[in-house]
Amino acid sequence: MQLAGRLGGAAVLRLLLAAQVVSAFEPISIGIAIGAASALTGYLSYTGFYCRFAECCRPEQPLNASALKLDLKEKLFGQHLAAEVIVKALTGFRNNKNPKKALTLSLHGWAGTGKNFVSQIVAENLHSKGLKSNFVHLFVSTLHFPHEQKIKLYQDQLQNWIRGNVSTCASSVFIFDEMDKLHPGLIDAIKPFLDYYEQVDGVSYRKAIFIFLSNAGGDLITKTALDFWRAGKKREDIQLKDLEPVLSVGVFNNKHSGLWHSGLIDRNLIDYFIPFLPLEYRHVKMCVRAEMEARGSPINEDIVTRVAEEMTFFPKDEKIYSDKGCKTVQSRLDFH
Repeated sequence: MQLAGRLGGAAVLRLLLAAQVVSAFEPISIGIAIGAASALTGYLSYTGFYCRFAECCRPEQPLNASALKLDLKEKLFGQHLAAEVIVKALTGFRNNKNPKKALTLSLHGWAGTGKNFVSQIVAENLHSKGLKSNFVHLFVSTLHFPHEQKIKLYQDQLQNWIRGNVSTCASSVFIFDEMDKLHPGLIDAIKPFLDYYEQVDGVSYRKAIFIFLSNAGGDLITKTALDFWRAGKKREDIQLKDLEPVLSVGVFNNKHSGLWHSGLIDRNLIDYFIPFLPLEYRHVKMCVRAEMEARGSPINEDIVTRVAEEMTFFPKDEKIYSDKGCKTVQSRLDFH
């Protein structure tokens, strides 16, 4: 915005100087020059024009729910619960002009089921540059918080980072990956930012979004999915109420969840615990096809089948679910 202002100011000066030269011959030119300069200044300083050339934070901009829903439908496989909850949660939150607290989502499930992929899709739908946006911040536990003896330092750094970035952009997004590897107690440092406070030290966090990604609870999710399968029920019949209560309690009592005895759960500050179901053989094949399309390659069903059959499945007897989800699809496809 400051750049646009300087550009506009320079344009005004040049036009006014030109007008003074012309005025000796044609006085009406002064009025024309001033009018043109004013119009140019207003255009250049207009936020929309500036945002064509630089990334802008627009917390009031509503979410395009149809675009998000389509992205999840076309790119995420076997996760009807996650897709449904995420669309409803984000749409309701972004369309609310006065939310009472920051939106907090906790995504749970085994590796390769789509948690990181979904966080990427969400980031891209909230900010055009996605994970590369200045307003989207990704923390990886083993990378950013490796040493248990430095928890207090990490907590201070985390609070300062979040405070500074929300001050810059109210609709900032913070993604915490590998929550199950996070040292117990560390995440409670952000509790004030997730709570029902209008402001904390002069800053409002009510339009920010926090997303946790964790493998913790994967065993509980798999057990429920297996129970449905063995009872002859479709996985699509699984509802959030079948998993969310068990998941929140299980994560709270899991010493390796990153949320063990956390005040975030105790104070009900996590809005949704979102389960990612284990992926079946058919879902792995969908992942292979999607990867082929992303590479611009024609779909070869023989290769799709070979890649899917190279994966290992569990339980030992039924062999229903891929033990790595779709995580190794890209590397395996390289061999075909």
